[in-house]
Amino acid sequence: MSNIASDAQLFEEHFRIERLGDNKYDRVDRIYCKSEDKSITMTLDINNELFPCKPDEELHVALATSLHYDGSKDDERGWRDVAKAGASDATLADIFDYVCYGKIYKFEDAEDGKTM
Repeated sequence: MSNIASDAQLFEEHFRIERLGDNKYDRVDRIYCKSEDKSITMTLDINNELFPCKPDEELHVALATSLHYDGSKDDERGWRDVAKAGASDATLADIFDYVCYGKIYKFEDAEDGKTM
């Protein structure tokens, strides 16, 4: 994990893309990744026009409750709305190339109780 200081941050890890899945939708790739130490597997749908990916590339992923470093709420505005308003405050979105803003659709717990 790197050292992004944020009260809102829940998770941060580096992943390597192992493969791309079948395209079910236009402009969307399903990527299958593993963390550097191989302890975490991630499957993610990503817009391939905005952020094209290929196997063996590395991704730096962070999950947070808010884009604000202090963890304050986003007042129902998206990260683009904040930027358009001319806000001078830096957000987590400023340090990443691709930002997914919303809710996690699905996660699965493995039977061992240690894997999600």
